[in-house]
Amino acid sequence: MLRRKIEDYLIKWKDTPDHNPLVIMGLRQCGKTFIARKFAEENYKYVYYLNFIKQPKRIAAFLGSKEVDNILMELSTQIHGANFVPGETCFIFDEIQDCPDARTSLKFFKEDGRFDVISTGSLLGVLGYGEEKKKEKHIQQDGLKLGKNSVPVGYEDIVEMYPLDFEEFLWANGLSEQVIDYLKDCLKKESPVSLGIHVALKDLLNRYVAVGGLPAAVNKLLETKNLSKVNAVLRKILKEYKDDMVKYARDDDKPYIRGCFDSITKQLAKDYKKFQYNLIKKDGRAEEYVGSLQWLEDAGMIRRCYNTSATGLPIEGNAIESVFKVYMTDIGLLVTMLGGSTRSDILQGNLGGFKGAIYENLMADTLHKKGHSLYYYRKESGMELDFLISYKGECVPVEVKAKTAKAKSLSTALKHPDNYHIFHAIKFGDYNVGREGQLLTLPNYMQFLLDLEPEQIILEPIDVDAVNALAKEILNKP
Repeated sequence: MLRRKIEDYLIKWKDTPDHNPLVIMGLRQCGKTFIARKFAEENYKYVYYLNFIKQPKRIAAFLGSKEVDNILMELSTQIHGANFVPGETCFIFDEIQDCPDARTSLKFFKEDGRFDVISTGSLLGVLGYGEEKKKEKHIQQDGLKLGKNSVPVGYEDIVEMYPLDFEEFLWANGLSEQVIDYLKDCLKKESPVSLGIHVALKDLLNRYVAVGGLPAAVNKLLETKNLSKVNAVLRKILKEYKDDMVKYARDDDKPYIRGCFDSITKQLAKDYKKFQYNLIKKDGRAEEYVGSLQWLEDAGMIRRCYNTSATGLPIEGNAIESVFKVYMTDIGLLVTMLGGSTRSDILQGNLGGFKGAIYENLMADTLHKKGHSLYYYRKESGMELDFLISYKGECVPVEVKAKTAKAKSLSTALKHPDNYHIFHAIKFGDYNVGREGQLLTLPNYMQFLLDLEPEQIILEPIDVDAVNALAKEILNKP
């Protein structure tokens, strides 16, 4: 039973008065269905689970009127002994991307107010991909005529779920909150971690990098401690992703999407990991593949990291949309795609030419799961900063090393604050906690401890009455 951070969000959602239906989106196999059912079964007396892929007949209940009573009447004919009790019933609409009419019905469930609804779905198709094709004709599935995908804007709450982050992985491996609190204290005081804990955390991080955060892979590791069996699980998931490309993409886009996906390991193998279309095929051009990359990103499989034209805040305003790197959403999937002896090499600390790609991808994974957009900085001269983050009110470069290594670009940026507006930097690698002037060095296993929460700004009250009185006084003077 894996403990997930999203459970806290679900409790707050349920406790919020007059809450909207909830849509949990995310990468396929990241645990959406499991967590929705677990939460519903623990918090409601009656739970009705509808899976629109495994139970296609359930779709029929949503094809006519979207009034809740009509939907309930249709469902009651399909579900023997159904008892829909207001205030005590939760519906789970799983794989909602396969029933656009169910997504539309969320508006009516919200207006009705008697029942809670939790929907889950991969980002495949849910964000409106291929909408122009749906407008031309209704989709046929198993003899049923499906409606158009109408997203009920303003009538649903959307939360994205991710594979396990490293902290959740530590929980799964039985690490206590005391250990995590101790690490936080070391980071706050910038004091070294004790050797025994330091070595154990390095080993746990290597396991996380080798396995990733998809629940099926983590559970298989915990059950068997056998990486060959973990590899089999992840290879099966990769096949399912490729099957999704066939199922959900338009026919003329399928080879482009598959080409983009299969090129990711080659893209990350380069010293400069900028995404290059000619690595997909000779003379490949952006206009051929840009939509395919967006499809993969909407599906939750990849994340783009954009180059910036300058350092400093706001980072987003300096992003160059046409220049980016591409990272896998789950580090375990990347390791699986690399193949060979990569997993055993990771556990032995021997990564060869891919060490930079793997640990950069780990950092990208960490930042994305914290809700942080991905940016880096590179000049034509070759100067490059791996990541830029907004940290404690500053633009802070983050360098990531698999081992220990010099970071020349980082040193250059710190030596020229007038040019780069950089005053502090963080370097992750095979270090303990330490500081060298403006540079904070941290072990790679501390990536998850970066506090990237938005700055809390409390505004002082303005005495509007006093301002009004002063203006009146001024205007009334002779």
